[in-house]
Amino acid sequence: MSLMEIIGPVMVGPSSSHTAGAAKLGNVARRLWGKDVKDVTLYLRGSFAATYWGHGTDRALIGGLMGWLPDDERIPVAFDMAREVGMSYRFREEFVDGAHPNSVRFVMSDGDKTMEMVGASIGGGSVRIQEIDGFPVDIGGDLPALVIFHRDKPGVMASITTEIFRMKLNIAQMTLKRKARGKDAMVVIEMDGKLDQEELEKLEGFHSAYTRMFLLPAAAEEAQS
Repeated sequence: MSLMEIIGPVMVGPSSSHTAGAAKLGNVARRLWGKDVKDVTLYLRGSFAATYWGHGTDRALIGGLMGWLPDDERIPVAFDMAREVGMSYRFREEFVDGAHPNSVRFVMSDGDKTMEMVGASIGGGSVRIQEIDGFPVDIGGDLPALVIFHRDKPGVMASITTEIFRMKLNIAQMTLKRKARGKDAMVVIEMDGKLDQEELEKLEGFHSAYTRMFLLPAAAEEAQS
């Protein structure tokens, strides 16, 4: 057990699971969306749904969606700030059999573009991303994670791993999912080293089969940013 798990994260209270974790989940959803969130529906599950108004989960989620970290002192006034920046948001309760008790499904939209993310707050301010646009994932934030959506074609994985090797980065774990042969697919690559913005942009234009690409920093990097 780490010291962080014993004493908990630096945060605006009252609960590491219901506030710190919620803010982190919102922050990850924003990073995946890639720009300011203007319209979002949040489907709360389990105890998130039962107590979100009393534990500040709702404000922490919205604060995270605006890019705030768990210790941001503006979290109690997140609703007011969201209205000021033009964010439209709504909360719904959702029952999913077997879902983590502190989990939420984000549905972000902007005209004809929509993106979904499911994540859970697992205690001590830690989170796990469980699903992105219908693809099951398991991203915990211990390492930087590169998420690539692509068309399922021969040679795509080889091109990705070859280019990462050329950047002198070590792949710690790689998970590949596809909806059907030759259709939409996604790979999550967790790496020991950091990928900078220039390297990310180089990867984005490397293969015509890539459709979307995101970089999620490790939790330690995020806390220092």
